[in-house]
Amino acid sequence: MLLSMTGFGKAVVQLPNQKITVEIKSLNSKQMDLATRIPAAYREKELELRNHVARRLERGKADMNVYVESQCTETNAALNIPMIASYKQQIEQLGQTLGLPSPDDWYSLLLRLPDTIRQESTATVDETEIAALLKATDEAVDELMNFRRQEGIKLEEFFAKRIARIRDLLAEIPQWENERIEKIRSRIEDGLAKIPAVDHDKSRLEQEMIFYIEKLDINEEKQRLTQHMNYFIETMEGAPGQGKKLGFISQEMGREINTLGSKSNHAEMQKTVVRMKDELEQIKEQVLNVM
Repeated sequence: MLLSMTGFGKAVVQLPNQKITVEIKSLNSKQMDLATRIPAAYREKELELRNHVARRLERGKADMNVYVESQCTETNAALNIPMIASYKQQIEQLGQTLGLPSPDDWYSLLLRLPDTIRQESTATVDETEIAALLKATDEAVDELMNFRRQEGIKLEEFFAKRIARIRDLLAEIPQWENERIEKIRSRIEDGLAKIPAVDHDKSRLEQEMIFYIEKLDINEEKQRLTQHMNYFIETMEGAPGQGKKLGFISQEMGREINTLGSKSNHAEMQKTVVRMKDELEQIKEQVLNVM
């Protein structure tokens, strides 16, 4: 069973006076890399939240955002009137210096500037609010993990198709092996025939050709490639968290395919090897998304 490192989860917990929203998204990464944006009131719980989320996600580059929406009719925000007045005075001086007209909407302009609204200190966060935050975090992680599982199913189907395609291409190679050997033998004999007045031992020549042709034998490469493909499928269907292992197996598959290409000495076989490489590259790209 595969799990993707790509996922998104969102959870909302409603309290009498506020709404807590937690959003977590993750992408592929070699290690666990978690970035958090948490309101200042919850900073004392940030380390606990980070450790909890990282433990469950295991790997990936994740972003966690916590939003708190107050639903009270009263507000602890206040306009910073001295700061606003200072901004207005400076803007008017700027207009006079540069010969610019006054803004049409002073309110819209001034209230967008930094520190024009002061947030009064809030009361201590109670246990109910912390429990709601932890609940929202767990629910967001649950949703993200469900997303990962669904993406993992798609990856399994993708890999199975690519492996099956490589098997089919590997099965095409034997049809050219006898022709390939005969061409190699003919090329060597034709080369010798073009050299005038050369006397050679035919028995020794036969031995050397057998030795040379054995060096170009590809049976071991075909067997090892088949074993690697079987191991890839076996690993894929096993326990989750095998992304790195699948990456190593795909590298070994690449070595055998490359050796097949270097030993082929046949145009059609080389074309088939190129198609196998194309399928394998698609596997390697997607393996990076596996946890």
